Amino acid sequence: MTSIFDVLQLVATNLWFYGGVFILVLSLLVFVHEWGHYIVARMCGVKVETFSIGFGKEIFGWNDKNDTRWKVSMIPLGGYVKMFGDTDPASAGHTDSVQDGEKLRPFTKEEREVAFFNKSVLKRSLIVFAGPAINFLFAILLLFGMYSIYGQPVTAPMASAVIVDSAADKAGFKPHDEILSINGETINRFEDIRRVVMVALDTPLDFKVLRDDKEVTLNAIPTKQEITDRFGFTHSRGQLGIIGPGDGIAIKNITKVGHHNVSTPEQIRKALGHHMGEETVIQIGNGEEGASQQYIISTLADLNAGLKSVDKESMEANALILANRTGEFLLKPGMANGLKASVTETWRITTSTLKALGQMFTGTRSATELGGIVRIGAIAGDMAQAGFLAIITFTALLSINLGLINLFPIPMLDGGHLVFYAIEAIKGKPVPERAQEYAFRFGFVILVGMMLFANLNDLFQMFIKS
Repeated sequence: MTSIFDVLQLVATNLWFYGGVFILVLSLLVFVHEWGHYIVARMCGVKVETFSIGFGKEIFGWNDKNDTRWKVSMIPLGGYVKMFGDTDPASAGHTDSVQDGEKLRPFTKEEREVAFFNKSVLKRSLIVFAGPAINFLFAILLLFGMYSIYGQPVTAPMASAVIVDSAADKAGFKPHDEILSINGETINRFEDIRRVVMVALDTPLDFKVLRDDKEVTLNAIPTKQEITDRFGFTHSRGQLGIIGPGDGIAIKNITKVGHHNVSTPEQIRKALGHHMGEETVIQIGNGEEGASQQYIISTLADLNAGLKSVDKESMEANALILANRTGEFLLKPGMANGLKASVTETWRITTSTLKALGQMFTGTRSATELGGIVRIGAIAGDMAQAGFLAIITFTALLSINLGLINLFPIPMLDGGHLVFYAIEAIKGKPVPERAQEYAFRFGFVILVGMMLFANLNDLFQMFIKS
């Protein structure tokens, strides 16, 4: 069990790395988001006064030929684009006068033409929507580039083994079952199974399975589990109880085959040989402190011929292959299929995120799983350590979430502005500025409250619960 001292040591030794990776990834995504607002504003003829990465005091910056101030500010936890004519970066109000020396004067005709508030509802909506939209587009491009250059990580959607007494065992899953669909959604990878089941929690799911060239329909209720990671963060997830294809397991970890206890490699090889080609149960671990686990397997003789090898020290003689399909591999989908796969993956991440958030509102999933910058920073550091493909995948995931959150109909967010513009389009006149001002204040309180809750929750789980 992780203690508070373990967590403190982990944070202290990785603070600069984790924090640096998080700030770099977040700054990139903020730039992309704000650039979406900026470029569409310029296309719609709006003058942009400021493009800032971060908040607070300016660290450095410059003015471009269009008199836009590009700057990097002190607090690197967001950013903004301030349009000409707006009283603040959130577009909470506007002014039709400008400071000219010591005096205020009305806008000239030319100035009014480039003011954000003077544009049509459609143009203002496009400018606001462009920020979240480009976050989704950026995620698609990241995944598309990864799939096209490196390949898409894929594991065959099949069960190489079934955990005894698991939800899969109770539903009738068998080793070598290939999952074709879940609740009508086509399954192409083992990762798709994991994603659907994790979000479903303990909701019943209908599986279409291919078994011995015949389609079988199974109904399973995943087991809802709470898992605590090494930082102390708790996550709820559904667990089915099937093991995906892998490279095999070390036979030295097997302590029981069928009804027979085994201890030496020769005993294990002999017992496995007796059950080769048939369904049996093996136990891994010695059972101390609940460490053992039993699996239903059905091994194939041709894949495990190495167990009879004369060289007892060879890898083949000491590994049991469970699946008749290989483990994870990189699939090169090509340009067209790569684009399709990246769009599909972005859609699946979006819908899974919305479903998880919906579960928090209904109480099915604990709101304590809502993470703040502490948790995101921890994940960012872990992904960077896991390798280039992991950090690319994480950046795409965070970009999708940034775009999705900004579309929520909360005043201060892009989605809140879009609600006001929709009302304006229907009524034929803008929502009164006083009403908008009160709404923005309310939205600000909601956002601050959510951020405080998320970050205090992260600290509570890391240090107090640990």
